[in-house]
Amino acid sequence: MSEAKHFQCEVKDGIARVALNRPERKNPLTFDSYAEMRDWFRDLQYRDDVKAVIFGSTGGNFSSGGDVHEIIGPLTKMNMKDLLVFTRMTGDLVKAMVNCGKPIIAAIDGICAGAGAIIAMASDLRIATPEAKVAFLFTRVGLAGCDMGACAILPRIIGQGRAAELLYTGRAMKAEEGHAWGFHNQLVAADALETSAREMAERISAGPNFGHMMTKTMLAQEWSMSIEQAIEAEAQAQAICMQTEDFTRAYNAFVAKEKPMFEGD
Repeated sequence: MSEAKHFQCEVKDGIARVALNRPERKNPLTFDSYAEMRDWFRDLQYRDDVKAVIFGSTGGNFSSGGDVHEIIGPLTKMNMKDLLVFTRMTGDLVKAMVNCGKPIIAAIDGICAGAGAIIAMASDLRIATPEAKVAFLFTRVGLAGCDMGACAILPRIIGQGRAAELLYTGRAMKAEEGHAWGFHNQLVAADALETSAREMAERISAGPNFGHMMTKTMLAQEWSMSIEQAIEAEAQAQAICMQTEDFTRAYNAFVAKEKPMFEGD
């Protein structure tokens, strides 16, 4: 996991920090970084050494989206079959993030645009600096706003009307706006961004990680369920969690008036 070629990756104390690392171009994505991140997040669900992920910023920016010269230019010359291969691959990155079983915290500074905004959207939690500017700018390059699940996921975070405005206009959502609308969970100073993201990741990692996996699974799956289906699914999920050792540890710690120490099993 620490041998990624097309993005930064470091695993320490159960927390993985990943980031795009082309600061001179505001960290754009390439065909290779898309594919490698997709595969990395897919593999993550099978690993026990990572309990949470921080998707960080580099050089004062999160990501400017698809590289104009390395992605946008070649796309204008592709046929429909190859274009569909590409758009399905980008969507597979979002699917991999949603299904990886680990909470993902986006630490957003500066530019967070296009596919970069999608990565932030697909994360579970978002911490931003006052300088963060999030833009779903697909219509500004002649495309539709419905990219990589934006029309499904973004309205669930900030509401249908607000999402529609951002997706139609492609304008940047300022940090204060994003916080007021519920897109950002926290706003912190730029020099506190990494520390705040790490503290949140450590807090989550100290909890029942099997339970976190189940929570993330249910948050994704219940989008398409009725209330009755969701309640039944949660009953089954919670019954499974009640068979874990962490549930017993929590009870024993409560009886002993101690803080539970979860081990994820």
